[in-house]
Amino acid sequence: MGRRAAFELGGVRVAPGSRERVEVPIAKLYTQTPLHIPVEVIHGRRDGPVLLVCGGIHGDEINGVEVVRRLLRTRGLQRLRGTLLAVPIVNVFGFLHQSRYLPDRRDLNRSFPGSEKGSLAGRVAYLFRTQVLDKASHVIDLHTGAIHRFNLPQIRADLENSGSADLAEAFGAPIVINSRLSSGTLRDYADSQGVPVVTYEAGEALRFDEIGINTGVRGIRRVMRALEMLPKETRRQRKKPPKRSEVASNSTWMRAETDGIMRPIAGIGYRVSKGQKLAIVADPFGHSEVPVLSSIAGIVVGINNLPLVNEGEALYHVARFDELDEAMKTMDAFRDRYKPLPGEEPMANHPWEPDQNQDPPPEPREEDKPPDSGQS
Repeated sequence: MGRRAAFELGGVRVAPGSRERVEVPIAKLYTQTPLHIPVEVIHGRRDGPVLLVCGGIHGDEINGVEVVRRLLRTRGLQRLRGTLLAVPIVNVFGFLHQSRYLPDRRDLNRSFPGSEKGSLAGRVAYLFRTQVLDKASHVIDLHTGAIHRFNLPQIRADLENSGSADLAEAFGAPIVINSRLSSGTLRDYADSQGVPVVTYEAGEALRFDEIGINTGVRGIRRVMRALEMLPKETRRQRKKPPKRSEVASNSTWMRAETDGIMRPIAGIGYRVSKGQKLAIVADPFGHSEVPVLSSIAGIVVGINNLPLVNEGEALYHVARFDELDEAMKTMDAFRDRYKPLPGEEPMANHPWEPDQNQDPPPEPREEDKPPDSGQS
């Protein structure tokens, strides 16, 4: 049996059983300083899949950067079968400016397959596709919610693609959303090429979320074991496996019916019934309060964390399940795995914490208030 061939990327040859960091040039700053997309290539001694794990296609979605960093510290990578392409930051421009977009205000994740002579976004998409993406046999794309929007850890995939469905199941996130493909996305392009691909969503832009990061790292490792890229866990390493992911049949956003200041009631990951009050939007003077009601029964998988809202703004993302009771069992099991240990304090103001599924306490009536003492 012959020696496995070297893996080539960006003009660099990576020998079997070795790892190299390859800097893929994409553009220059105004100062003529070159910008590169960093790619860590780990090329195993034995044949196997080529898995691309990439984060930061939206430059302000930084959870994926930490997921990739921790993934690269995984024990057992020296025995990797196949090849791992780890890209912590695809949109280097956006990452430098803490922005979702490229300098031309275009969304890189709406620019695939790209164009060699197009806009900046089109050119970056083209370079990343031809230099990196087209070499992958499987793809995991790491995302978070947008600015001020927190997403429950979830996988989004087109489950009609059996390869993508297998990746989604192996990942083991609490929830899988059978999500249609949007034109111009990395996921849409990979799917069109017959490459199994899933998107992992967790947390919000410009914020690290330990639960989302930890779930992402564990999920990628599960996928790599399912693809036989990593050795199976030993009996000593093996812990209780995660409860099977529940698939959402669809999802919808609940929007503000008026402008004002939002007081949340329901929290992330909690069950809500049709017509249940999710939040209250009030004017600053307290003259009016308008409830935000859920139009469906389901689980809250996304929430707007900014209290200042405009009419029509998306506030709560609720997923619908055919077997809602089973979905809640999965959510409860997931939540239990991440409860603080004895003596630890939960993270302050964390989206998992405020939900009590109860209305906020009523404001005291005027006649119930204590008399004015005259002190300021």
